[in-house]
Amino acid sequence: MPEVLTSEAVVLGGSARTRDEAIDEAGRLLVAIGAVEESYVLAMHDRETSVSTYMGNGLAIPHGTNEAKSAIRHTAISFARYAEPIDWKGQPAEFVVGIAGAGDDHLTVLARLADVFTDDGEIARLRAAESVEEVLAVLNGIQV
Repeated sequence: MPEVLTSEAVVLGGSARTRDEAIDEAGRLLVAIGAVEESYVLAMHDRETSVSTYMGNGLAIPHGTNEAKSAIRHTAISFARYAEPIDWKGQPAEFVVGIAGAGDDHLTVLARLADVFTDDGEIARLRAAESVEEVLAVLNGIQV
């Protein structure tokens, strides 16, 4: 099975300071690896206006609307970690995982992310990671 997260889509020191900037950062990573078309990033913002993608435990998972599925070339995620948590409608997002799920792949990706982000040990590993390889070691179990 192909990996959903590649090293090119991991940022350990995210530069965003706002929720919208973090959505842009997550989306740009997905565009850069060829997972989505540019229009998908706008759909990620559209999704956020209808429902918050903050999940708890410091995690936000911006993703596009159902109408934007055609802009997804292949299933992938991006990962950005922030030293200063992003204010996500009053909640602190330390980790922002952009999701592009082709077909129903997003359901599998969400389930795997839930496994990681409900495990305090795995969250601690992501928080302490000093290299992209350490992040991949935690998240590369996410496959479709």
